[in-house]
Amino acid sequence: MTDYRGLTWDHPRGTVALRAAASRFSEESHAHTLAWDSQPLEGFESHPVGDLCARYDLVVLDHPHLGDALEADALQPLDELLPASVIEEWRAATVGSTARSYTLDGRLWAAPLDVATQVAALHRASVPEPPRTWDRALELAGTAPGALSLAGPHALLTYFSLCVALGDAPATGADAVPLVGGAVGVTALEMMRDFLGRCDPATAELNPIALLERVADGRIAYCPFVYGYVNYASAESGPVRFADVPRCRPGGPLGSVLGGTGLAVSRRTPVSEELVEHIVWLLSADTQRDYLPRHQGQPARREAWTDPTVNEHSGDFYRDTLATTENAWVRPRHPGYTAFQLAGSELIREGLLTGRPAAALYDDLEALHRGTARAAARA
Repeated sequence: MTDYRGLTWDHPRGTVALRAAASRFSEESHAHTLAWDSQPLEGFESHPVGDLCARYDLVVLDHPHLGDALEADALQPLDELLPASVIEEWRAATVGSTARSYTLDGRLWAAPLDVATQVAALHRASVPEPPRTWDRALELAGTAPGALSLAGPHALLTYFSLCVALGDAPATGADAVPLVGGAVGVTALEMMRDFLGRCDPATAELNPIALLERVADGRIAYCPFVYGYVNYASAESGPVRFADVPRCRPGGPLGSVLGGTGLAVSRRTPVSEELVEHIVWLLSADTQRDYLPRHQGQPARREAWTDPTVNEHSGDFYRDTLATTENAWVRPRHPGYTAFQLAGSELIREGLLTGRPAAALYDDLEALHRGTARAAARA
């Protein structure tokens, strides 16, 4: 008997459906069992995947970890395990760039299980209609308690989202400089500073889950960029409403940074036919449209996002954020990127909280990026 063990992240969105499905797998298979451990969100965002794959057979990961994972030779490419027709079907069926985000060097390294991106979240009773422009978002922050998502890697990701919305997507190559053009980068930091100046600075230390819990109880009325969690949406009368992010100008891009999760197979894992069938089942249309939503999951397939019943039960979470998710930007996936993501975010967060001028903060961030690029070139 093979006892498979997986690692996911410690939130109902990351655990409930996978554990229920693992029980189903273990009951139906006479030769294999599957169980899931979990780690905190901060571990999911930053713990080296190579280390996790040395201990686990299956790992739920975020696409920016691929560069480090491949450098450590930690993953099995799924195109060696699955029929090409299945992979092509996933690529066609998943929302936006979800499947592409787990494709590197022409190979698929994780099954696109779940998709999320930065969207707007508002307390329904306090903010009946979401702001559609940044100017309106600023006005709202002056009259109702707002928050920016800045903890962990999220200050950098909010910065990136604003840069995309301003029309200058960041460079994705390890050695590409500048990371963002000076005019756009400074403007984005000034926008963050202006919004944060109208917020309780203590919210800068809250991760997306903690921010959404405060939106749910009304302590925060509006957050313009935070990773969406369907678990905090419910039927129409629920306290949290999710919406597309505000545009920096009317008709401009919907700037957001893709998140979500992929299901990867460790290089060390003896892969059985039953395990392959289980992964294919998790990504099937019926599972994504029915099983995952019933078990607090957040599917990746477009059929689920546009399904009337799924939307009815989620307060239109999917329908109201689909445009942002379809257009979300894919982060760099080169070795060393996740370390830069944390360091860059800390730099931005501390700079904003201490009042560092936006131009100087931009220079600091670009210098950090150049140092990362030089280190990558020496590796």
